[in-house]
Amino acid sequence: MSSSDPDLSRILPRVLIVSRRTVRKNKFVDFVGEYHLDLIVGYGAVPVIVPRVAGIHAMLDSFEPIHGVLLCEGEDIDPSLYDAGADNDEDGLTPEQLEAVRRLHPSDAAVDHEKDSIELLLARRCLERGIPFLGICRGSQVLNVACGGSLYQDVHQELPSRASETAVCHMDYANYDGHRHPVRVLPGTPLHEWFAESLDGGEMMVNSYHHQGVRRLAERFVPMAFAPDGLVEGFYDPDAYSPGEGKFIMGLQFHPERMRKEGSDEFDYPGCAKAYREFVRAVVAYEAKLAAAASGPVRGRWAVTAATMPKLSHAMEKQRKVLVRSLSLAKNMYFGGSDTQKPAAEAERRDLDAGAEFLETAALSSQQEKRLKQMGATVRNASGYLNSTLKVSEDREAAARALMAKMSAAQLSSLAAFYRAMGAICADLLDAKLQPTSPTLHE
Repeated sequence: MSSSDPDLSRILPRVLIVSRRTVRKNKFVDFVGEYHLDLIVGYGAVPVIVPRVAGIHAMLDSFEPIHGVLLCEGEDIDPSLYDAGADNDEDGLTPEQLEAVRRLHPSDAAVDHEKDSIELLLARRCLERGIPFLGICRGSQVLNVACGGSLYQDVHQELPSRASETAVCHMDYANYDGHRHPVRVLPGTPLHEWFAESLDGGEMMVNSYHHQGVRRLAERFVPMAFAPDGLVEGFYDPDAYSPGEGKFIMGLQFHPERMRKEGSDEFDYPGCAKAYREFVRAVVAYEAKLAAAASGPVRGRWAVTAATMPKLSHAMEKQRKVLVRSLSLAKNMYFGGSDTQKPAAEAERRDLDAGAEFLETAALSSQQEKRLKQMGATVRNASGYLNSTLKVSEDREAAARALMAKMSAAQLSSLAAFYRAMGAICADLLDAKLQPTSPTLHE
């Protein structure tokens, strides 16, 4: 990226993806599958990879703002997190069965406690805030566990029906990408809408790679697809699904991103990419909602009604009126301009000084204090301030216009939303700093 290119991570919605850890050349390597990244970028969002490192869950606030979360493959979830075996009279798998599972699935049966902690925290944050969430494979299991559901520790060992006519191979180590098995898609669900033109008798063939799966689906979710053995292959929250309004909570046990024709990047079905398309659509809408919410209240930030105004003492009320008059005079001078400004009377000068003193002595950062001292100068000399401080640099404006002329309409829209949000944050902080403990200023 050249120095003249815009920083997309600042103007496009951000989707957090937690990496998976492996060992390469005796060193840990964190990675995310390229198909996930390509699809997120292709539909207009920026993937932000959260490294699977110790303590990162305590630093998630540094990844804000979060506009969406995509969780995908990884190791088995710690069974203690969903109380394995509590759904029946058994106590889960026996030690002998667990050992057999570990031998058969050595790379998947290990538990990564750090990844569990990070992803469950992210899933619950999405559920609490209404942030769009898409879970693929393990990600769907994390979502179910985060909402109180449970899992089969091993589908082959625990799924009740293993009759030959309904048995399903859910993973094929010898044919990872090419393996397919049938699923039945339920009408009236997003999955049915996406794949409607490709369904054969309500069924389609999907790629999967897992030995665990949903045992008890959390109450808030509705199933969208089942494998012939009864395993849930997809689910969503119908009360939190409206992509155009920024709502999307969904889990898919199968891998739509890997369902491609042999030797090609062409998808098996047109609907394969729609899960990502609609997810990113929700992410974009959610980001726009945040920006609108942040910028909306700024205009009326200083408005206080009689019902909400606290009772002031006589002295505080007198000082409030002095400050209000001072700042009002300064505002009139500012908007009146230097051509129409008349010399202030001595009484007005005293009132102006009160406002200037307040602005100059407020507890602010050095930069804010410098700017407000300049505003104090405006109170005393509006024309000088207008001529020296408010003049926009023509060269900088021309450079900014040239840069933004190269951006797409979507990028310009996102850039405007970003700076509206930043303006709202600045106004909030300035508001807080301009509120003295006593007296209280209202206007």
